[in-house]
Amino acid sequence: MKVISTNIGEPRIVDWNGKKVETGIFKFPVEKPLFLDIEDVENDMVIDRRYHGGIDKACYLYSADHYKYWQNLYPGLEMPWGMFGENLTVEGLYETEINIGDTFKIGETIVQATQPRQPCFKLEFRFKSNQIIRQFVDSGFAGVYIRVLQKGKVKTGDSVELVEKKDSLSIQKVYELLYTSILQKEAVLQAVNDPLLAESCRKDLLKRWGDYI
Repeated sequence: MKVISTNIGEPRIVDWNGKKVETGIFKFPVEKPLFLDIEDVENDMVIDRRYHGGIDKACYLYSADHYKYWQNLYPGLEMPWGMFGENLTVEGLYETEINIGDTFKIGETIVQATQPRQPCFKLEFRFKSNQIIRQFVDSGFAGVYIRVLQKGKVKTGDSVELVEKKDSLSIQKVYELLYTSILQKEAVLQAVNDPLLAESCRKDLLKRWGDYI
C-alpha cells in the first residue's frame, strides 16, 4: 500500500434542508506532509468531535482503488482525492484485508486500525445526492479509521507497511455487522469484546445488537 494523496480541509458553511451546517468534509490534496497527532491531523479542520477525531479516530484513510467505482456511479461529478473526507488516500487499501488492531508504519508514524467509517449526512454535500449514504453503506467501501501510536509526518509516496497482524475481525466484517439485518452473534461478540475496537464503534454495535447477545 502507498499514500498517493495527503488531504486537508477548511471549514465551510453549507445550506442543508433549510439549515446552515458547518463542515470539514471538503478536503483537498496538499503538497506538504501531514503531521499525524494523537487525536487529529495537525491543521485539519474537525468540526464535530462526537464523530470525528479523538484517540480512536485520529485520521481517516480511504482507498484510491475505490474511486473508479464511485466515478462510474457519478460520471459527471469531479472527484479529487479527499472526496470522502479522508486525510490519506491510499493505493491498495482493501477493507477485507485489514483487521481491527492491525498496526502499520506510514512515514514517521505507527498507526493502528480501529474501525470502519460510518457515513453521515455530510457526504451529501460533496456528492449532491441524497442517495450517497445508502450507496456508501451498500458498497462495503468504508475506509479505515486509525489511532496514532507514534506521532509524525506522512507524505505522498510513503509506503504503508504492515508491522503487526491481529487475529481479529476485518474492517469490512465490522462494517457489515453495523448495518446487516441478520444477527451474527459470534461475530458481534468477538467485535464488542475486542479491546482494540474503537469505543464509539463498540457502543454502536451494542446499541444495534445488545438486546440479542
